[in-house]
Amino acid sequence: MLELLLCSAITVLPDFLIRRFGQGKRLGREITLFSVWYELRWGITLCVILTISLITTIFYFHPSTSSAVSVFRTVTILPETNGRVAEVYVEINDRVTEGQPLFRLDPAGPEAAAETARRKIAEVDAAMVTARSQLAEAEGRLTQARGSLRQARDEYDTRAELLRRDTNAIARRDVDRAEVAVETAQGAVDAALAGREAAQSQIDFGLPAQKASAEAALREAEVALSKTLVVAGTSGVVQQFALRPGDVVNPILRPAGILVPDRRVTGLAAGFGQIEAQVIKVGMVGEVACAAMPFGVIPVVVTDVQDVIAAGQIRPTDQLRDIGGFAQPGTITVIMEPLYEGAFDRLPRGASCVANAYTSNHDALQDPDISALRAFALHAIDTTGLVHAAILRLQALILPVRTLVLSGGH
Repeated sequence: MLELLLCSAITVLPDFLIRRFGQGKRLGREITLFSVWYELRWGITLCVILTISLITTIFYFHPSTSSAVSVFRTVTILPETNGRVAEVYVEINDRVTEGQPLFRLDPAGPEAAAETARRKIAEVDAAMVTARSQLAEAEGRLTQARGSLRQARDEYDTRAELLRRDTNAIARRDVDRAEVAVETAQGAVDAALAGREAAQSQIDFGLPAQKASAEAALREAEVALSKTLVVAGTSGVVQQFALRPGDVVNPILRPAGILVPDRRVTGLAAGFGQIEAQVIKVGMVGEVACAAMPFGVIPVVVTDVQDVIAAGQIRPTDQLRDIGGFAQPGTITVIMEPLYEGAFDRLPRGASCVANAYTSNHDALQDPDISALRAFALHAIDTTGLVHAAILRLQALILPVRTLVLSGGH
């Protein structure tokens, strides 16, 4: 409407003035409701052409969107394991700090596992004492077996020497019996050595390995026990939190609530049409008007332009996607931050705003080789931004009336 009024002021109005005062045509006589088109056809035609051209220029070079939101991220409150709630330390809308306990799950299972691991460690320590006693016993048996072996060898050597000197001094059978005794004593020594090695291996390797496994099980149980206490990962306000002792929570299917981190609004995420992809650049100056801050227009600057459009994303599934499913065009995501620090301090997170971005050709106009026609066109493009700025201010003025009066206060 504003563009139409501006264009009619330099097309229809001069045409009417010429016909009224230059040609002497009178209202109600030559210029009537039925003869307006014929009498003012040149002005009306030029007004329509100029209005369409002006609107196209304004909305292309100075894009606008009503999809500007101060987006924010929430943190889901959930445990790392399933369990039944035993204690709840906070309520909804409570402000918490990082590391503050929120609730505790029933620790009976992890505590039992930890106690079992401790008993296993004590059992291994007792087995270590027993193994050392068995090692000492094996050492004594080895000493005894070696003494028997020496005695058997001495007996054999004596009888073998007597048999060598005089075959009638001792019977051959007695010498064989002494030789068998030596072999038996040697076997006893080998058995005693094996027993000592087994006891030593149990002390050096077997029991330490069992103890290490028990200690690992204890650490695992203690970690599981620590997971029963759910704490705040960041400072913020607890929302949608209605846990009570006895409730069952699940990290996949049933979270406990939402934590809104303490963050102030530092920028807006705005979605502009794809046709403005070649116009919107980082560094463009803009303005926003938000419903949460009525009658206010905040200057902003474009700090980032997302180089992908979310509507075209594909996730691997077991179904082949039809291109027809992408018929709905997406928008270009633009991050806009305030020009002045603290401008968004009073803006609540999640607020909806209307945003304008203005094209500036200042650098191009500084080129000494620029032609006059191009300079005029760039000046005209920059000037048309005033129309969009005026429209934004009208929207900021009308918004409270439209919201509170015309829409019934909703």
